[in-house]
Amino acid sequence: MIIGVPTETKKKENRVGMNPGGVAQLVANGHEVRIQQGAGIGSGISDDAFVQSGATIVSSAAEAWAADMVVKVKEPLEPEFQFFRPGQLLYTYLHLAAEPALTKALMEKKVRAIAYETIEDENGALPLLRPMSEVAGRMAIQVGANSLEKHNGGKGVLLSGVPGTRRGRVAILGGGIVGAAAARIAIGMGAHVTVLDINQERMAYLEDIFQEKIETLYSTPTNIEEVAHWADIVVGAVLVPGAKAPNLVTRDMLKGMEAGSVVVDVAVDQGGCIETCHPTTHDDPTYVVEDVIHYCVANMPGAVAQTSTFALTNVTARYAVQMADEGVESLIARSPEFAKGVNCWDGACTYEAVATAVGVDYTPLADAMS
Repeated sequence: MIIGVPTETKKKENRVGMNPGGVAQLVANGHEVRIQQGAGIGSGISDDAFVQSGATIVSSAAEAWAADMVVKVKEPLEPEFQFFRPGQLLYTYLHLAAEPALTKALMEKKVRAIAYETIEDENGALPLLRPMSEVAGRMAIQVGANSLEKHNGGKGVLLSGVPGTRRGRVAILGGGIVGAAAARIAIGMGAHVTVLDINQERMAYLEDIFQEKIETLYSTPTNIEEVAHWADIVVGAVLVPGAKAPNLVTRDMLKGMEAGSVVVDVAVDQGGCIETCHPTTHDDPTYVVEDVIHYCVANMPGAVAQTSTFALTNVTARYAVQMADEGVESLIARSPEFAKGVNCWDGACTYEAVATAVGVDYTPLADAMS
């Protein structure tokens, strides 16, 4: 099989879809790997490192996309749609619930699109989403604390406080991987931390591991509004696999927040859980609505690309190898968990939450494959 790894085109996206270790394994198994020139530079991986692992360096995106399987990090942007072709495997983060144009392009070109974020393990967890959720959760507090500084437009609160002053207050909506990672960093910085969730077992788990360092609240509109009004930073960390994130923080709730407070919507690549959010970039990461600073970068881990690339490819490479070695149909047949990663197949949308979100017909994968 020929595997192509193009340079990411999303603004300030420095990650790359495969590291030299993954390349070496594919080449050792008899496959050809084409890496676009310079694709790994932002992650600290030189072309020479890829060559030493057995890859072929190609000079253009078209050559990298001319492959049986294309491995990326982020969803393709419109200029890349021209490279789609029937039967091509696309293996990357897709987040199609917030990308109707991309979904329709994949269907029209009959691409077989496998989304990292909907592949499950035997326990129903999302193993390919976890490492980037860990990164984004940790970064949410880092960027939120920076945005709170007065010269950045914030209210001028130090999360740790100092003796004789109050600590900063952080509210985290969602106690999953992102939320727990955010809580860990916020606690480490000395903040007062509240996590809201609807899963009693998850809240009990968080209280067990963090003990008296956090408080948990059941997530209701009333509790969200109350906590948002006194929080210095609100982190949106809600995930509904494959679907658009629910709006939990409304514009009216923002009106009750103090001027210079900060919201960080980690769910922005799934549509966001804060009503006033829209995707931003690392070049221009924040904007202000109702005197509240919004940080809504849709590819936060791209800012720490070296860490993120290796964390991501540690978990994605094995499926790339399995698809190349045995064929995607065989892998789907023996792994129902992997099969949940198939979002589009030969012109059909095969993930129901995506079909609902973007307004296309849903076709069960078995029907699409038959």
